[in-house]
Amino acid sequence: MNNGGCETFVADCRLRQATELIAHTWDPLVLVALREGTTRRRDLLVAIGGISDKVLGQALTRLIANGLITRTAVPADQRGVSYVLTAVGASLATGPLAVLAQWAADNADALEPVQ
Repeated sequence: MNNGGCETFVADCRLRQATELIAHTWDPLVLVALREGTTRRRDLLVAIGGISDKVLGQALTRLIANGLITRTAVPADQRGVSYVLTAVGASLATGPLAVLAQWAADNADALEPVQ
């Protein structure tokens, strides 16, 4: 199958590249939580129920490495940092992820319950 010049199962397919960005369970939730704007790590822990600090740190590291968020020092607190979506991260969080969330809500009765 060829989709826009991309063989679906080829390793360098753009669809595979895009889905890898959200393949980890918590990454899409972190992106969505950051739609509100610049956020400190402790506030992300509160906003994202069930995530541990260690797993949040891993997600933040991946998202930074993929260019979806940036980490900046908080001027008032020399030890504090905050996170914000990059332009491409914002386009993912407010575009495809928002559509996916709406699809999940619209089809909640047909989907298997989350374990």
